[in-house]
Amino acid sequence: MKTIATIIFIFFIGTAASAQDRNETVKVETIEMGIVTETAYSKKIENKREVARLYRFKNSRIKKELSFATKRNSPKMA
Repeated sequence: MKTIATIIFIFFIGTAASAQDRNETVKVETIEMGIVTETAYSKKIENKREVARLYRFKNSRIKKELSFATKRNSPKMA
């Protein structure tokens, strides 16, 4: 009996929701804008001096960064 009442209640709510008339149309004002076709090219030349390091082994940079030591890693005297 409870399931039948629930099904009828859901059917009633669905019918009531679909019976509402909403004929409101909202108009949006549009603005026309032109397209800009001009493009400005600029070249920026920078003179940077960078140092490149050459390593003897393949992953030496990664190994160096992963082998860092903090202050807590150092042994303390008791």
